[in-house]
Amino acid sequence: MSEFTILHLGLGSFHRAHQAVYLQRLIEAGDTRWSLCGANIRPDMADVIAALQAQGGRYTLETISPAGETRYEAITAIREVLPYEPTLAAVIARGAAPSTRIISFTVTEAGYYIDAKGRLDMSFADLLADIGRVKRGETGQTIYGALCAILSARRAADAGPLTLLNCDNLRHNGERVRAGLIEFIEKVGDADLLAWVQAYTTCPNAMVDRITPRPPPELRERVKAATGRDDGAAITGESFIQWVIEDRFIAGRPDWGRVGVELVDSVQPYEEAKIRILNATHSCIAWAGTMAGLQYIHEGTHDAEIRQMAFDYVTEDVIPCLTPSPLDLAAYRDVVLDRFGNPAIRDTNQRVAADGFSKIPGFIAPTIRERLATGGTIDKVSLLPALFLAFLQRWNAGLLPYAYQDQGMDEAAARAICAAEDPVAAFAADRVLWGSLAGDDRLVGALRHAGERVAAFLARRAAA
Repeated sequence: MSEFTILHLGLGSFHRAHQAVYLQRLIEAGDTRWSLCGANIRPDMADVIAALQAQGGRYTLETISPAGETRYEAITAIREVLPYEPTLAAVIARGAAPSTRIISFTVTEAGYYIDAKGRLDMSFADLLADIGRVKRGETGQTIYGALCAILSARRAADAGPLTLLNCDNLRHNGERVRAGLIEFIEKVGDADLLAWVQAYTTCPNAMVDRITPRPPPELRERVKAATGRDDGAAITGESFIQWVIEDRFIAGRPDWGRVGVELVDSVQPYEEAKIRILNATHSCIAWAGTMAGLQYIHEGTHDAEIRQMAFDYVTEDVIPCLTPSPLDLAAYRDVVLDRFGNPAIRDTNQRVAADGFSKIPGFIAPTIRERLATGGTIDKVSLLPALFLAFLQRWNAGLLPYAYQDQGMDEAAARAICAAEDPVAAFAADRVLWGSLAGDDRLVGALRHAGERVAAFLARRAAA
């Protein structure tokens, strides 16, 4: 039996291809003191949860390198899988157990409901509803509501301090989830819980990286052919993996440094490089690739014109913003593009193109803001939001080849942008996307010029 537990909220493919793998490596190195308990706070992935329960938490990870080397690995680090039920009673009990020392979670950017000023965005009806639930003594359904229930139970049980660990792409994620949680508790009006959270929890910033596409339908047969196991919870991902965490754990942690986790004083330079170079470039390729009639990320990466868009964006606008850096940014750019070009991953444009209304302010606007502040040009970076506007216009016209999902999008506002007499000006004026940059003449002008380049790109593709 393990001595300590990490409770992870969000049992999707990414967690099982990333955090669980690092703990697996540590267990295989002989350190068995920690194990994972996994759960979801929403009623999704029922089939996967059932398969994991039936398999005792065990599943197969397929990894494929850019050179085509394939590996199959049995992951057994998740020792307990909790089924979803609305009260989250089992999740709360596990989180309140003294042996649980870390609660980690994987949440999309939009799932934190944070506005451009770092405050909770109270325009979201489900966030307002969750505050009401918690005030009534019910279990919340957002990450904040679920954490409130767990932390309240932990405080009542006098179970000791706890680290809350983000495992997602939100910039300054630990600081921002802490600010959001504290604001949520203030709005609920629970002064005793607020004092306890401030005294007995830490929220280190962290950066995670591994491309993990949705498991394709044929994966199960591929795993069975390679391993002999019929695995209903198998996942696939690239061979590359990275995890950088600020070493601020209040109740202990696994000895992750033994297995390649980078434990640092500040995650910021790693985080900025990853978000601006990898995440923003990923979106660029997905939006351009979709409109060029491509289905997969690797197809767009191998398209000379789309690859050049991504390369120029990083080289001319991002690298100047992030220099100096402890990373070799040009080498990192090349590694990222090499990873995106891996044809075996078959990551879809549909998956990567999602949530543009969170990705523009999170991944792209900071580079525009910094370049303008220093008098630099934004010729290359402005192409990315121009691609998204063209993509959004196709969505509005019903011309996308797939259903577009965007948790941060106000659908009525998005359609109003597309229907405006001047869509570029309406797009540039949207404060959700641009914050203090909204309406800036330099932004509008750059987006107009970039929009002309996007239109020419699409015309060439239509004529091909």
